Amino acid sequence: MKHNLILLLLVFFCTGSFAQEKPLRNLTTLENNWKFINQEVAGAENPQTNTSNWETVSVPHDWAIKGPFDKEIDKQMVKVTQDMETEAKERTGRTGALPHIGIGWYRNTFTLPEFEAGKKALLIFDGAMSDAQVYVNGTKVGNHPYGYSYFYFDISDYLQAGENLLAVRLENPPSSSRWYPGAGIYRKVQILVKDEVNFQQWGTFITTPFVSDQVAQINIKSEVNGDDIKVVTEIKDAEGKIVASKTSSDQFGNLMELNIAVPNPNIWSIENPYLYTAHSKLYKNNELKDELLTRFGIRSVVYERGKGLVLNGEVTKFKGVCLHHDLGPLGAAVNKAALKRQLTILKDMGCNAIRSSHNMPSHEQLELCDEMGFLFLAESFDEWAKAKVENGYNRFFNEWAEKDVVNLVRATRNHPCIVMWSSGNEVPDQWGNEGVKLAKWLQDIFHREDPTRPVTVGMDQVANTLKNGFGAIMDIPGLNYRLPLYGEAYERFPQGFILGSETASTVSSRGIYKFPVEELKQKTYDDFQSSSYDMEACYWSNVPDEDFVWQDDFEWVIGEFVWTGFDYLGEPTPYNEAWPSRSSYFGICDLAGLPKDRFYLYRSRWNTENETLHILPHWSWEGREGETTPVFVYTNYNSAELFVNGVSQGVQTKTKELSKQHRYRLMWMDVKYEPGTLKVVAFDDAGKPVAEKEIHTAGKPHHLELSADRESISADGKDLSYITVSVVDKDGNLCPNADNQLNFSVSGAGTYKVVCNGDATSLEMFHLPTMKAFSGKLVVTVQASEKPGEINLAVKGKGLKTGNIAIHSK
Repeated sequence: MKHNLILLLLVFFCTGSFAQEKPLRNLTTLENNWKFINQEVAGAENPQTNTSNWETVSVPHDWAIKGPFDKEIDKQMVKVTQDMETEAKERTGRTGALPHIGIGWYRNTFTLPEFEAGKKALLIFDGAMSDAQVYVNGTKVGNHPYGYSYFYFDISDYLQAGENLLAVRLENPPSSSRWYPGAGIYRKVQILVKDEVNFQQWGTFITTPFVSDQVAQINIKSEVNGDDIKVVTEIKDAEGKIVASKTSSDQFGNLMELNIAVPNPNIWSIENPYLYTAHSKLYKNNELKDELLTRFGIRSVVYERGKGLVLNGEVTKFKGVCLHHDLGPLGAAVNKAALKRQLTILKDMGCNAIRSSHNMPSHEQLELCDEMGFLFLAESFDEWAKAKVENGYNRFFNEWAEKDVVNLVRATRNHPCIVMWSSGNEVPDQWGNEGVKLAKWLQDIFHREDPTRPVTVGMDQVANTLKNGFGAIMDIPGLNYRLPLYGEAYERFPQGFILGSETASTVSSRGIYKFPVEELKQKTYDDFQSSSYDMEACYWSNVPDEDFVWQDDFEWVIGEFVWTGFDYLGEPTPYNEAWPSRSSYFGICDLAGLPKDRFYLYRSRWNTENETLHILPHWSWEGREGETTPVFVYTNYNSAELFVNGVSQGVQTKTKELSKQHRYRLMWMDVKYEPGTLKVVAFDDAGKPVAEKEIHTAGKPHHLELSADRESISADGKDLSYITVSVVDKDGNLCPNADNQLNFSVSGAGTYKVVCNGDATSLEMFHLPTMKAFSGKLVVTVQASEKPGEINLAVKGKGLKTGNIAIHSK
């Protein structure tokens, strides 16, 4: 009898009201088997249209990244007012010289067998570039023009039994961007099916109004559809254990609110990015109708006069970088492994903050920043009502700006990494009274949707915003460059602090060094490269050391966001009028993700946990024997001694007395080049030798060395391994001038994806399995299949011993 009772109880729990026979929500990601064509097709939205000659692609997808590069694409005669230009000039690589202009159609056939009466179906886009026109079963369900915005449609009334057809028309006009925008459905598309009684899409907002070591208050506001309902919410820790719960039937219109106490909270921080999950359940007449999982962090964010960000009670300066949305050779198509690689590199540099420039970030990027402990400045627009480019967002601003801000905030406000919003970047509306009103209007929308975070805007016309009130009304005055105006801005703006919302814009090419070494503005060379001595900037910008001084000497300068963390496609300043030149020089890392010398300058200052000792330039200068070849050392130590072939070049010590550069760099300006060994010995503050490093003159290229960022990846069809290929001599020394043509082949449980060498002037296409090395290196990306096993990459070059590496996919 006892055993029968146990059996009956098991049957009850498995089939009765305590178990859900099928999920309350069904979320389908439309990833594979899309049909695509890069041209206008009349009637492409109709089911009967023949697509046999269309390409089959997966989404996320960027139709333009495969090229070819062409100087005639989006060639513009334009005066770049952001660069303080006074006359229009021809631009050939401004948007990357990639074929992103034009029309693209996407179609996907899907089936929702669980859809029935009493259900709602939402079609959700994370981003589509651009001017999306969306059809289901031949009928238009809506449009959304802004390519960076998240949006969704209720398609419940457009669905039919069995197969359904989704069709999307996108169009990128010429002169619509200031950088490479990408093209296509470059972020994910999903269909969410749920009950008519439900938590509204993006309608739940979790905040932590009170945080202490003993207890945290979790406030959860949820907008719901339905009457006479009850919400039960459980707070679960990172291991899935329930640490608090609460039930409420109090309903105020469509809003329900819970306050839940979490004892002894694990507080989210840069060092400890701990995440909780709120599991919310919605009942009507005691029947479970909907449930929602929301990940969040418990943290306190306050901004104080003279201090800036106080995170969990500690003053925290922004050591941030700006990032464009493209992923180098992958283009705009989102890939979480690629994003994680970027953030991993930046974390090692000591970076603690990201600014999405100048657009709304991907959900994948925000999820990673939550998990990895980055602060985030989420930006909305590069244009308001006044144009920067003829066909930019200015065309849509008056009708769509509020909708896009609402979508940005509601879709992302539960991410603990976000500590600030930005309503715009260098908008021409900074001039005139109407712009001040627009700034206030946008800021009020952000405050209405999220009263817990401040709003900034990147101002480049600082002298004007000091006069017209534009900067005074912002929660946080963000200054793009304009260091000479920092002091006046602090005195005249009421907020009590200044943010370097965009800083430096130093330009350099990895591994390229120019002589003589001197600080220069807007310097160009015949090879269209910039010197990696980190002494060159644009005439409106500066080298890093100048920003360091302001941040070190004035507490009210609350940090910086450097332009940029990585090179990006398009905007090849200072070679805007040069061809071939199709990507930026601003990056701390190049387009392939390889650190430039500047990486170690920032690391020596930002990464306080690990040793930095980096020498530049390389020491292979055939033909420069006896010539002055300055040597810089970037290190977290204050002094060091340099040796050339064992002969001391003297001790250098960081000092405020000589120049801004001498304060942050060790520089031997009179070194004469001779082949051999360059060695640096660093000293601690007591004068004791504590670290040393050598670099050697390289011999002839001999073989290839391969090194992967990850030698084990997931067999999910998406994961990536980035393999750095170095041309080295017989002793393993990098050959820094090598430009050998290399060829790649991949076998086993993966495929060749792309290659990049970081050369802004290269016109070789990323998706072809061949490319020249640049400054002795390039990076090959391989992608896992869905079958576990070993992925083998072989790299060959004429006269070089072949390099091989195995990546494990599981």
